[in-house]
Amino acid sequence: MLVLLPPSETKRAGGTGGPLVMDELALPQLAPQRRAAVDALVELSRDPDAAARVLKLGARQLGEIAVNAGLKTAPTMPAVDRYTGVLFDALDSASLGPAARAWLGEHVLIQSAPFGPVAALDPIPAYRLAAGTALPGIPPLRRHWAAAGSAALGELNASFVLDLRSDAYVALAPVPAEVPSAFVRVVSAGADGTVRALNHFNKHAKGEFTRALALSSAVVGSQADLIAWADVNGWALREAAGSAELELVV
Repeated sequence: MLVLLPPSETKRAGGTGGPLVMDELALPQLAPQRRAAVDALVELSRDPDAAARVLKLGARQLGEIAVNAGLKTAPTMPAVDRYTGVLFDALDSASLGPAARAWLGEHVLIQSAPFGPVAALDPIPAYRLAAGTALPGIPPLRRHWAAAGSAALGELNASFVLDLRSDAYVALAPVPAEVPSAFVRVVSAGADGTVRALNHFNKHAKGEFTRALALSSAVVGSQADLIAWADVNGWALREAAGSAELELVV
């Protein structure tokens, strides 16, 4: 099984790893797209006014321009440790033992805007770039990434893909139609059986769910396997009526 996570707008600073080496990231066939996006982001950072406008930065966020300017030389840390925010705080990768972290490294990709899908343990620097940004010099990120990212996911030959990304990041690398996959929505169920989608708890539940998979070193080869695993491990995961999605009920 392959698990796809969204990134987070917030990230830890620093790191103990050397500078970014794009050819050593997962899915090395995406190196040309990665270089183009990173080059465009670094070049944009040469003009602080333009960078603030394109990246939609407020007065308190202007320090992010210098972060982007140093993208090629900045220290790195594993992607799953780099990101913070609700999902990654719930995942709490730093507290996981070696076996669980190894599971993340083998089974989890995080969909970033400048680097495309990266493995959970791939070393990346801090950056500021959102999925909906149009960087000068390259096509809007959806067009820049979609075809190459989708093809790269298909080449992994995953038996099943669990897609926990937000819609904006799904668009950067759609799972090919021929790959068995399921998109997950987090919902709450009322006493009458009606469901409603959740926002904050959506991210929290996805982080906890991924953590539970890692802690159990889950062996999942299909959607049916995943639903069975969830049932045994205390999660309410079900097929959504009238769609190909899964609902994670919390």
